[in-house]
Amino acid sequence: MPFCVMDSPVGHLLIEADEQGLTALDRTDKPLSPPDTPLLTEAVHQLSAYFNGTLTDFDLPLHMTGTPFQLRCWQALRTIPYGETISYGEQARRIGSPRATRAVGGANHRNPISIVVPCHRVIGADGSLTGYGGGLGMKRWLLEHEQKHTGT
Repeated sequence: MPFCVMDSPVGHLLIEADEQGLTALDRTDKPLSPPDTPLLTEAVHQLSAYFNGTLTDFDLPLHMTGTPFQLRCWQALRTIPYGETISYGEQARRIGSPRATRAVGGANHRNPISIVVPCHRVIGADGSLTGYGGGLGMKRWLLEHEQKHTGT
């Protein structure tokens, strides 16, 4: 599967894709590796623009595999506007499963395409930063970065 590793303010990011779209995006310890497909090149371009504060909505094809519940959760993540947050409970309500707050958290933890599918925008009901696969420091950085570029 084609992949590349880019540098970013949150560390090296591994980006993987197949013929249908991005399949994974996560931090890595792997060395930098340039993109070698048009999709990976575009992903690096859009992520760079995001980190520069000039891109607020990604326009990349995604190929996510998961359970029907996970796919609903991940689709709901993509509707959270840049610079805004919702609670896990609100996300559960949005997918029509208001009692599934913990399951939503589990699905978000398994999100294979971080940042582009913005699970960092989901926070605790009390406004606290909770549960992020990349670590709370990364979640905090991403939220502060977005808030800085929206003026909120």
